[in-house]
Amino acid sequence: MIELKRLCKSFEEKQVLFDINAEFDNGKTNLIIGQSGSGKTVLMKCIVGLLTPESGELLYDNRNFLAMGKKEKKVLRREMGMIFQSGALFDSMTVLDNVMFPLNMFSDDTYRDRKRRAQFCLDRVNLSEAGGKYPGEISGGMQKRVAIARAIALNPQYLFCDEPNSGLDPKTSLVIDGLIQDITREYNMTTLINTHDMNSVMGIGEKIIFIYDGHKEWEGSKDDIFTSSNERLNNFIFASELFKKVKEVEIQNIEG
Repeated sequence: MIELKRLCKSFEEKQVLFDINAEFDNGKTNLIIGQSGSGKTVLMKCIVGLLTPESGELLYDNRNFLAMGKKEKKVLRREMGMIFQSGALFDSMTVLDNVMFPLNMFSDDTYRDRKRRAQFCLDRVNLSEAGGKYPGEISGGMQKRVAIARAIALNPQYLFCDEPNSGLDPKTSLVIDGLIQDITREYNMTTLINTHDMNSVMGIGEKIIFIYDGHKEWEGSKDDIFTSSNERLNNFIFASELFKKVKEVEIQNIEG
């Protein structure tokens, strides 16, 4: 579990996060949503340690990240997996070498064991035969799956995903969402996903927090969205006619 307690962040004189309180549970896909400029990206960067909040607490299973020294933080970071928006694969490395990269950096296992682990992770994301290819030789969706395999190579307790469906078609996005959710449950990880994708929200949003103008405006599940009276959340989620119709149908089902 990751807990945020009264987390605040400013840049010079401009405050961008105000007293954020939230809990992200193990074994669930936890989503952070909000419009551009709302502060959700800053929040994610604070949680993973790329930015330092001015005040508050950030607890990883009751361990206060903000009170740790460099050595303790380094140990904790080994428990984190990251999936970046672009995939962030090394073009000069094969797919297998990309997945092995964190193992080469942090694992004391033999080369044979590191290679075996990397291949296992590729198998897990259904890319058994892709290890010898280079990122430029595979599709965008396959690249995202390689990024997932690399993120789980060290068997992390915490998985962070920054817009994992960016640039993908709807069908491939569903595959990536399902894969992230399955792996989250399988390894009982605490997974945080920063997303604009409303299909992801409605598909795998087990715990959602909505950030508006630096404040936590709302929290709940994908099912709670349909009965929410929060006007700002509704304007954000149901901006398109399609999702408006989806909400109307869901409300009729609930009332029926």
